[in-house]
Amino acid sequence: MKNIVNVDWLYENLDNPSVCIVDCRFVLGSPGKGLDYYVKEHISGALYFDLEKDMSSKVTEHGGRHPMPELDRMIDKLSTAGIDADTKVVAYDDQGGMMASRFWWLLKYLGHEKVYVLDGGFSKWLSKGYPVNDEIPSFPRKEFQASIQHDLLSSVEEVKKNIETKKAVLLDSRAEDRYLGENETIDIKAGHIPGAVNYFWKDVINEQNEWKSLDELKEQFKKLNSDDQIIVYCGSGVSACPNIVALNEIGFNNVKLYVGSWSDWITYEENSIAVGTED
Repeated sequence: MKNIVNVDWLYENLDNPSVCIVDCRFVLGSPGKGLDYYVKEHISGALYFDLEKDMSSKVTEHGGRHPMPELDRMIDKLSTAGIDADTKVVAYDDQGGMMASRFWWLLKYLGHEKVYVLDGGFSKWLSKGYPVNDEIPSFPRKEFQASIQHDLLSSVEEVKKNIETKKAVLLDSRAEDRYLGENETIDIKAGHIPGAVNYFWKDVINEQNEWKSLDELKEQFKKLNSDDQIIVYCGSGVSACPNIVALNEIGFNNVKLYVGSWSDWITYEENSIAVGTED
């Protein structure tokens, strides 16, 4: 798979100076826990990137719960991590790839091609008995050169227009009950963006939190056309990202992230909301 690496490959490349490992563990609702886990133990040589401090900017009236980060700040942290165009970056978490996929998408948006998600995450690494420690590494600074890929990012304006034009397929990555508006425990309004279809992000991984095979992913998205433009969203632009990784794996190359997602959409009083099915 072109976006996924397994723990055996990473173990074999632990001492490879061209490989940078990034720990993205984060617990939604308990923002300090991910860093606590990292400080306690992590894959040897891994650096930590925080979902809310590094991969998002501060929450404001609009933009959702995890807005786009300040890119200059993130680019500086990538440079401090010793990442440049030649670096292979492997991101992992312990949340089924959700946080690591957000990091993957951000690096793709910044124009970095050599970025991967670790299959099975930290738990898989531990199950193999591969080395962990509590040492905080440092690396010589390199200059990360960004080349912004604007076509990977969608906006609330584009999504709003798409309700009328239907130029793109709008894909909601949340659990079905949240999509239907039956069980909303996070955001202040329930439902989904009109016209969206529901593909729960966890359906791209198996019970062991490992990515499904290419054939399984093709079956999962068989109702979609790889030539279509697709805009993916979720609650706050995080769990949408595994769906984007999966779609990229099977040849969908016209896929955008609506990073503000549902938590941004509902901050505009004029935006319409759908509940239930739209069949």
